Amino acid sequence: MSRGYNVAIVGATGAVGEEMVKILAERDFPVRNLRLLASERSEGKKLRFNEEVLKVEKLSSSSFEGVEISLFSAGASISREFSPVAVSKGAVVIDNSSAFRMDGNVPLVVPEVNPERLKTHKGIIANPNCSTIQLVVVLNPLHKFTRIKRVIVSTYQAVSGTGREAIEELKRQVHQWISGEKITRQVYPYQIAFNLLPHIGEFSSYDYTEEEWKLVNETRKIMEDERINISATCVRVPVFNSHSEAVTLETEKKIEIEKLREILSNSPGVVVKDNPGDNVYPLPLMCAGRDEVFVGRIREDISIDRGINLWIVADNLRKGAALNAVQIAELLVENALV
Repeated sequence: MSRGYNVAIVGATGAVGEEMVKILAERDFPVRNLRLLASERSEGKKLRFNEEVLKVEKLSSSSFEGVEISLFSAGASISREFSPVAVSKGAVVIDNSSAFRMDGNVPLVVPEVNPERLKTHKGIIANPNCSTIQLVVVLNPLHKFTRIKRVIVSTYQAVSGTGREAIEELKRQVHQWISGEKITRQVYPYQIAFNLLPHIGEFSSYDYTEEEWKLVNETRKIMEDERINISATCVRVPVFNSHSEAVTLETEKKIEIEKLREILSNSPGVVVKDNPGDNVYPLPLMCAGRDEVFVGRIREDISIDRGINLWIVADNLRKGAALNAVQIAELLVENALV
């Protein structure tokens, strides 16, 4: 990582894009030049990167001249249109949208789980969904110890996963409720303040939502095991940042709880916070701004043989999106894959 790289961020003014800018600086990524790209309405906006103040440029087909690494976080339609353009100009694209995740020719990568997949990239690498990333970081080391047969996961997802407008909507609704004003909504189909919405993404086959199918299909692809039976329920909650997941596993062989804690404690990117006697368990507020995936409430599921219950929490803007993308970029540089 001795030389600098020309890096572009597409969607630089979004919640994830701004986090990418911060994380590149925090981790001292070898950036020679950083190009910030967004829609016309954000053109000219200024963002700080290290000691520089950079102007946001309007995204166009000519934006990628000389770019070597391009981080995309601007939605699937933008990724489908401009990722091939960036690749044709010589850039490697790390895409945070759903556009290419299930494409058989595109590696779907979580560095703690399947970094070897980066060697197969043909110019585009997909960043998984935020709720999938934190799940597989915890599941993978257990799956290596004994195969996981079944996963039941209920997610409690923060509004930042929807974007900046959703963060502002929650703030506004809380203020309206406190002030006794009429609560207005624009982002979600129902009020999110002091409420739960069991609906993330459009409803799809079997009345599962798109977000639920992402958890099913992406987990199987990343862990390379189509036999894992997965059922998901995804819920939007009135939390600003950090997604939480209640997970029940069924394994082929029984894992003793102390052994399970040992496995997870020694797994990259995982922090075990599990002491119920002292009320120690992961919380969204505790995990916001942190890079690790936190796990607690570790216990046997008394309803089935070889069952385990877990509570998993992570910052969805960092490990769930921006950090994972930057970690992929770091591996590309370290292994001369760019």
